[in-house]
Amino acid sequence: MLQKINEKISKGFILPSAAYTVESKYLKFYKPLEDLPQIGDVVYGVVSRIGLHRELENKSGRIHQIQDGVKGIFVFGNRYAPDYYEGLIPTEIEEEVDLLARSGVIGTVKTKNSKVIDPTRIKILGQVYDENENKINTKSFCLITPKIPVKKYPRSRLILVCGTAMNSGKSMAAVACCWSLTTLGYGVRACKVTGVASLKDILYMNDAGANPYADFSYLGYPSTYLISEAEVLDIFNKLDLKYANNKENYWVVEIADGINQRETAMLLQSRDVQSRIHKLIFCAADAFGAIGGLKVLNQKFGLTPDAISGICSSSPLHIKELSEYTDIPVFDSMNIQLTQMKEILTYNQMEKPLHAIV
Repeated sequence: MLQKINEKISKGFILPSAAYTVESKYLKFYKPLEDLPQIGDVVYGVVSRIGLHRELENKSGRIHQIQDGVKGIFVFGNRYAPDYYEGLIPTEIEEEVDLLARSGVIGTVKTKNSKVIDPTRIKILGQVYDENENKINTKSFCLITPKIPVKKYPRSRLILVCGTAMNSGKSMAAVACCWSLTTLGYGVRACKVTGVASLKDILYMNDAGANPYADFSYLGYPSTYLISEAEVLDIFNKLDLKYANNKENYWVVEIADGINQRETAMLLQSRDVQSRIHKLIFCAADAFGAIGGLKVLNQKFGLTPDAISGICSSSPLHIKELSEYTDIPVFDSMNIQLTQMKEILTYNQMEKPLHAIV
């Protein structure tokens, strides 16, 4: 039986973007954790030690500077970030946990890139409950409820952006696609299907003209690492049903991390996803990564991208190296050429040329 909750959450806490779907009016009380945490469980906590993350992103996208003693709402989740941490939901109740992302996702760091410092630590004050003493979990709140339960064809043309790894330039490539298509007069919707909660990427796509826009956190997920394949595909399909019903529009979608990452691979090998691709954009940080990635895409998933972009696309020397291995066009997301983007993004899929990959 639930014991009486007598600790009220005082005003002045930060409500981060990992709890995007949860309105502050539901956050009434807190009490010590009684059960092992699950993905999406919401807790009230205080910063006990500043480490890598010195900021928290709130639900409006504002970035708060944090110090020891700052109180906030935090959400349990897993994170896959080769440049930073692999963090997992604790398998036992712990008094302090690690801040895995500035969106307020917490867990326990299992592996750490040696280039980064230790994580910021959060002392858990208690599990959060509503006024009816119901435990708050972000997955109980969802902003995406498609009106049409079955996909009707033809649909919006999907521009899918993937890459070799995190920080390979995927988000800027997606932004370039959004800007180019809206500048050409098309309606554009944009989504990010996997990753860890962060409004930055989808807000950049909105700045480039995409509207509406959303990501997995709109369905109540603070992150997607280690969720089931069924859940990953459900996120994709619900976003598709919500935002891609108009055949005159384009739907720009970014997938987090690299093509060998667990959830990214699930999406790329899915018939649900492959059948929806109008154009595939592949991003890499350097030419050699792009060359290897093209082979993995082809051999593992049977996919050939329509264009290459990412960090490598800004370097004439990387482009020169690439040209020795493939004739797939490369576009620079930092120096967008509208004529080139029109040719890459809008030609008919039935007229898709065969590109050579050595």
